[in-house]
Amino acid sequence: MPDKSAPPTIDDTTAETRRRGGKLVMLLGLTLGAAAFTGAGFGAAWFLFHERNSPVSQALRMIERPVQSDDLRPRGGMPGQTRPTPADGAFQTTYFSFDEPLTTNPQGSRRFIQIGVTLSTQYDAKVMDFVKKHQAALRSDMLAVIGGFSEDAMSGREGREALALALREAINERLEILEGFGGVEGVFFPSFVLQ
Repeated sequence: MPDKSAPPTIDDTTAETRRRGGKLVMLLGLTLGAAAFTGAGFGAAWFLFHERNSPVSQALRMIERPVQSDDLRPRGGMPGQTRPTPADGAFQTTYFSFDEPLTTNPQGSRRFIQIGVTLSTQYDAKVMDFVKKHQAALRSDMLAVIGGFSEDAMSGREGREALALALREAINERLEILEGFGGVEGVFFPSFVLQ
């Protein structure tokens, strides 16, 4: 049995140094492994989820650029697409009214709102054919938009115009996804009841 009061020998010092060095190498290896794993995770997430046209980047682009006169025109047409001018020089407006009013709760309210919706376009009849064909999807999108507005946001003329604009954007977006072309230019409320 070795004497504990005796000074350590060279063999004891070497063994202790090796033990400490092994722990240091193991700690260093774990730290580098964790850093590599974390970096690989961030790299994979960026590669999988990075999009040049993400909603955040689109919003930032809209905030940073000045408003142009084209921004105030109705959306719905595809780039470069123009309406053929009628022989008499006047465009004909086509309307479509949904049979049933839309009923939902405004955001943060126990009350409900019931809105009749009519759409208009001066493009050809295909636009309203697309609207009729996809009524179920359009009603769902419109209910989601209306439910995102509070009672105060819908009150007054400005509020209703903002709601109509948001509905038009949602309708044209859905039609562009389903048919490749929006074309709805106006949204009207023949009935608007908040109870």
